[in-house]
Amino acid sequence: MGAEALERLNRGKAPGAQVQWVETLTWSKEHKVERYRLGNGLTLLLLVDHGAPVFSYQTWFSVGSRHERPGKTGLAHLFEHLMFNESKHLPKGEFDRKLEECGAESNAATWVDWTYYHENVPSDRLKLVVDLEAERMAHLVLREPQVTSEKEVVSNERRQRVEDDVDGSVAELLYKTAFQRHGYGWPTIGWMEDIQNFSTKDCEDFYRTYYAPNNATIVVVGDVDREELLSRVQRRYGAMEAAEIPVEDVRPEPPQTEERVVEVEKPTEVEKIAVGYRGPALGDADHVPLSVLNEILFGGRASRVHRAMVQEAEAAVDCRGWVSTFRDPGLYDITATARPGIRAEALLAILDRELGKVVEAPVDRTELERAKARMELSALHGMESCDGRAEQIGFYEVVTGDPVGALARLTPLRRVTVTDLLRVARRYLVKEARSVILVRAALARREAPLEGSVEDVTGERQISL
Repeated sequence: MGAEALERLNRGKAPGAQVQWVETLTWSKEHKVERYRLGNGLTLLLLVDHGAPVFSYQTWFSVGSRHERPGKTGLAHLFEHLMFNESKHLPKGEFDRKLEECGAESNAATWVDWTYYHENVPSDRLKLVVDLEAERMAHLVLREPQVTSEKEVVSNERRQRVEDDVDGSVAELLYKTAFQRHGYGWPTIGWMEDIQNFSTKDCEDFYRTYYAPNNATIVVVGDVDREELLSRVQRRYGAMEAAEIPVEDVRPEPPQTEERVVEVEKPTEVEKIAVGYRGPALGDADHVPLSVLNEILFGGRASRVHRAMVQEAEAAVDCRGWVSTFRDPGLYDITATARPGIRAEALLAILDRELGKVVEAPVDRTELERAKARMELSALHGMESCDGRAEQIGFYEVVTGDPVGALARLTPLRRVTVTDLLRVARRYLVKEARSVILVRAALARREAPLEGSVEDVTGERQISL
């Protein structure tokens, strides 16, 4: 946007509503990401694309479960629910009704580093979506009935997704075991006791602190008029006051020098394992090569671990690996579910054998190139739509500070070598620095003893833990 247009836009406006162009970043040959900032600290990231008469409007807040503290876990997630309730000028349900009437889609998500709200909207409804999002950022109603009602909704969600779900409870236990100091150790949904003890004042304090313009990034991708968008954002958000965002009291996780093994019995008919190796932060140079190594090990039916564990040994019904995409160092998170009668130790032994191979010797170059090609295709496919691009822009902005990080990541991906994979394998696949959850099958134990063992499945000796 030209200087004259910005000067015209800012004429007579209060300091907090002044719009400043910050930078323009290349997204592709045809598209740019423009960064603007209001005087009150609100950031706007814009990618104009007139290819279809729709746009995606997303609001990202730099607050997630890591910003909470013991005794108050789950507040960030609770707000994901509260934000769809009543506001000063909109009765409960009116926000959703107005969007549904114009054919828009809306939703929200919370995780460890962020919370975001998103709408996919016809291009002629820009005013509506700006008005709605500005209204709930500034004028959310937080009274006892609303807070109590949503606390019960979240409590039931926790029962369904964690306490009554084997995989959910095991994942929670893995992160609790691996992170004993950092906020990544408590669940995004929060501990049940904390959820039930939230007060209305807790919610009010959280809202006034973190749902402020200087802690928010609006991402708009699609068929919009630049000057109209800036004018409407300026008009609706410019009067909001910046908040004093607390200094985050990050407590880095100390080095882990001994393997942590937890055995737990769950109401399931088969055994499972969950393994967490220390992993790099998303912005770390090691994240890309470790992700490529994970693709070789777990990426589909032809991957090494799937082939060894599911197809050849017939010990598991599924297995997966994921390198966490967190702002701070996270986990290389691996899970597997055994076939009936197979012990968790058998899965762990097969996993150790396959991981040992990539630690001891380089992978095949053809295998590497296939993995890189699959990952690049998947990344590009996820950025074909307006909402896909907006999500990647907002996510990388909040987590790494680089709104075009999703595309920038393709360059180091293409450069990953066999040597890089050998280096990250030896750096991160360290048994002494991992956490292991062995899930025992309570239902199977009642019916008949488990017959599978490590020796039965792999031909190797029984390990002791």
